[in-house]
Amino acid sequence: MPLPPLVAPVAALPADERERTQRHAVLRGFGEESQRRLAAAHVAIVGAGGLGSPAVLALAAAGVGILTVIDDDAVDLPNLQRQVLHRLADVGAPKVDSAVRAAAELSPHTVVRAVRERLDAGNADALLSGADLVIDGSDTFATRAVVAAACERLGVPLVWGVVQEFHAQVTVFWSRPPAGREPVVLADLHPPDQAGEAPSCAAVGVLGALTMQVGSLLAAEAVKLITGVGEPLLGRVLLIDALQGRTTDVPLHSASAAASPAAPTPAGPAPAPAAPEPIPHVTAAEMLAAQADEAATLLDVREPWETDAGIVRDSVLIPLGTFLADPSALEADGPVVVICAHGIRALQAAETLRARGVDARVLAGGLAAWS
Repeated sequence: MPLPPLVAPVAALPADERERTQRHAVLRGFGEESQRRLAAAHVAIVGAGGLGSPAVLALAAAGVGILTVIDDDAVDLPNLQRQVLHRLADVGAPKVDSAVRAAAELSPHTVVRAVRERLDAGNADALLSGADLVIDGSDTFATRAVVAAACERLGVPLVWGVVQEFHAQVTVFWSRPPAGREPVVLADLHPPDQAGEAPSCAAVGVLGALTMQVGSLLAAEAVKLITGVGEPLLGRVLLIDALQGRTTDVPLHSASAAASPAAPTPAGPAPAPAAPEPIPHVTAAEMLAAQADEAATLLDVREPWETDAGIVRDSVLIPLGTFLADPSALEADGPVVVICAHGIRALQAAETLRARGVDARVLAGGLAAWS
């Protein structure tokens, strides 16, 4: 369901800004008031790379009042395959400089605060303080954990996305959401003891067009939160498989809420169903033990071009798209451990299996972590 608008509107828009954003004003349920909320908003974007680039462009074009762009890196030639904020002439220059230039060329009333610093545990609160929401486009899980922790302390929503190879996740975390909505944080999706460090884009590659799609989705989530229009991804994870052309979403609940004992309630309407337990993640050793001791089925949902390089012995090979189209194709009488390259696709397949009553688990970090 929609959430209350995050930002109060400015009193009025300049005449040229009203004309520039008139296609927003005629959107059903949006109108000039939502545009004035965007003009009053302050969004912090961590990273001006593959995800931050389209987010900066989209939010500047949308008319967001202040963008704080945080990145300590310089433009490198291989960045240009996916980081659409930068140009050949920018190679060697600070990435935040591209954000200042591009935003000014799109939206003269958007102020870009360029912060050429590496965000860390020591400065995160200070750099993010004052923002109405944060978009995380950083490139390491260590930085993502720091950003998430700061947003939890500050109580601001965190619009979060990750892309690797041909796959992506997008969601919204919020430690202090409006009344009636369950708090969801990064640890609910990636428990600290299971997250590990995903391989870099340089190691495994990333589809450039997918980063533009995901960065635009991050911007759209920010717009929805700022204006109160539409239903944000709080409590849901959007999963994108660019190879199969499939986009699905799965529920995400607070692990702490699910683990808390239920408080006694007075007689009345039946309580809502309990939130589902988080999907267990297992190590490679635990997976092999389950295969030997529990007759667990190992389901590998990678694509054929990936499995050609090697598989776990006696695993069942069903690409994710094929499996989601027909989950009954897997014949398994006992538990199932789902395998993929890095654990992202496996989570989606495990959600589907658990909805069918199967004891499904995920190989933590995928085969890359095992290797």
